[in-house]
Amino acid sequence: MFGTLLKTLRAQNPLIHCITNYVTANDCANLLLACGARPIMADDPGEVEEITALAAGLVLNIGTLHQQTLPAMEAAGRRAKALGHPVVLDPVGAGASALRSSAALRLLEQVRPTLIRGNASELKALARGSGSTQGVDAAAADRVTPENLDQMAAFVKALAARTGAVVAMTGAIDLVSDAEKTWCIYNGRPEMGRVTGTGCQLSALAGAFLAASPDTPLEAAAAAVCAMGLCGEIAHSRMGPLDGNATYRTYIIDAMDRLAPDTLEQGARYEMR
Repeated sequence: MFGTLLKTLRAQNPLIHCITNYVTANDCANLLLACGARPIMADDPGEVEEITALAAGLVLNIGTLHQQTLPAMEAAGRRAKALGHPVVLDPVGAGASALRSSAALRLLEQVRPTLIRGNASELKALARGSGSTQGVDAAAADRVTPENLDQMAAFVKALAARTGAVVAMTGAIDLVSDAEKTWCIYNGRPEMGRVTGTGCQLSALAGAFLAASPDTPLEAAAAAVCAMGLCGEIAHSRMGPLDGNATYRTYIIDAMDRLAPDTLEQGARYEMR
């Protein structure tokens, strides 16, 4: 199934509008090109509605939030929803400041995203309206482990039911739920956490999968999570003794560019709950 979704994505070559943070915009754009999509990064409130109308999907990432970003995201989000285009919300750092938390909650309410993608602390901040996010990383107490997997799966399922969105909680174990079914995904490498923006890239990738397969958002989101984690594994297998996180970042994008549908189908590691 995941291989078929990747084939569909590459056949459709969807245009994805990303209003994302300037730290990772270039890597997000390159990852979109690598997976078979086309990126456009427009964040001026004066044009975002027009750009969104041209695109097949929208990704909203609050990583470098400022006063101009939020109205642009709201306008683009409303336009995308009016057109029936999928919207991904990445609430980067929600819970770390009042501004981030309020902005994420405002977007959640006004835009009603198709997918919410974040770490455990960010998603708990959305659920509670506050949190203890450590910068943009999950707090140690919030990390998904085999011991708390059932508890975290129940939380993700409940948040999906409450918001009406597919929810993807990413970390050492990834959870993707639509309130009825939950995918527990085991792809990935811990070293991906040392590369700035792998979460942002995943949100952009999910936007591409959703745009190509809008009728199956749960499966599209799970495919994106598996694909990103698998590319992290493939990239790590290429690392030499003198290679560091900059090389690893490049290898991840290369792995996505060369990822075959059969490789994704066979390499995806998951269970259903």
